[in-house]
Amino acid sequence: MRLALDQWTREIPVVAERGLITARDGEVLVENDTAYTVFARSNAVKDVKATSETLSTILQIDAEILENKINGRKASEITLAKKVGKESVEKLSLESLDGIYYSRDNLRRYPNADVLCQVLGFTSYDGAGTTGIEKYYDDYLAGKNGEVLYETDLVGKELNGAVATYVPATDGYNVRLTIDYGIQTVVEAALKRVAQEYSPSSAECIVLDPSTFEILAMANYPSYDLNEIPRDDLDTLNALSRNKTVSDIYEPGSTFKIVTAAANLEEWNRGNKSAYSPSRIFSSSRTRSVDGTTVKCWNNHANGRHSNQTLAEALNNSCNPCFTDMALALGTETFYDYLSAFGFGRRTGIDFSGEAYGLLLPETAVRNCDLARIGFGQTVAVTALQLACATAAAVNGGYYYAPRLVKEIYAKDGYVAYTGGANLKKQAD
Repeated sequence: MRLALDQWTREIPVVAERGLITARDGEVLVENDTAYTVFARSNAVKDVKATSETLSTILQIDAEILENKINGRKASEITLAKKVGKESVEKLSLESLDGIYYSRDNLRRYPNADVLCQVLGFTSYDGAGTTGIEKYYDDYLAGKNGEVLYETDLVGKELNGAVATYVPATDGYNVRLTIDYGIQTVVEAALKRVAQEYSPSSAECIVLDPSTFEILAMANYPSYDLNEIPRDDLDTLNALSRNKTVSDIYEPGSTFKIVTAAANLEEWNRGNKSAYSPSRIFSSSRTRSVDGTTVKCWNNHANGRHSNQTLAEALNNSCNPCFTDMALALGTETFYDYLSAFGFGRRTGIDFSGEAYGLLLPETAVRNCDLARIGFGQTVAVTALQLACATAAAVNGGYYYAPRLVKEIYAKDGYVAYTGGANLKKQAD
């Protein structure tokens, strides 16, 4: 039955309209421009040369190229041109050329150019999601194409008096992000100022709601205009489109001291006598010797600097030896329990492709000199997102949620296909 239907019908696709992507407040971040694809059914074109010349004038494509396409193979559908503007299609419709058809296409437009570019991602020439949200939620955004079926004879010529059958397309769902557009623009402006002043090779920033782990802003520098994607330069494209906050790892350094301090305080609250109390005084020495290696403070401790420090003062002064003391006092097993609880060494579960695991030394391979340096953010590698989530859990009472970028997925008629709620992955005992 299917083979018979294929022999006696020809199909022209009706492309589904791709869904919008918006910020949480409704600000449109990705929309569609009207564009069309022009097709030919070679067997139905009566005068190939004349048709090609007419199409050449309208589409601004060489007539010989068009003629070769139409004569090149006998097929039910030959694509002559994509991303054709509405004005050209209106001219084409007046010509009533035999065997020439057109259907609406999706041409993505990004009203805010480079804003949130690494998160939003982009589509391929065929309109499928290639990176970012466009890729991760492609099944929702794409919708389902329809078609127009024409009755033909065995060689593909449309039958006189044949009635076309229309199968409508189902448009894609709209995706509403957790992103706060106001916060996002402030973050991106701040990164550009940092870039102008310090000329870093890259810079990233995440703003996360610690009560839900909704991502309110996520930005990477340098950025690029999503309306001018450098598709012909893959190295540049891959570098600019990479969401480093999720996909790249680095040694966190002093920002990791929040984790060490939180683990120490929790153990002190649990009655672990090895942990440092908030009022306990750390040694004022600038160095610590561990397994024959020396850990130094960034400050020279001259004139009594960093002497007689409490935990709060050690944090304020970012004094490396104090965090070495805490890590060694907790011991490898206990400290690694906290590293696991804070999500290091594994993915956070964000709704985004390409998330890195980070790097942790195997617990059985950790020496005291390694543990000492992990305490102040060396000999460990994390993603910016992992660190943001760990910090949020440290300040919200120990609740670790799966971070997320999508708040809601809904249809034009208001039907809600998905609502993103807080997903609690771990809770402090």
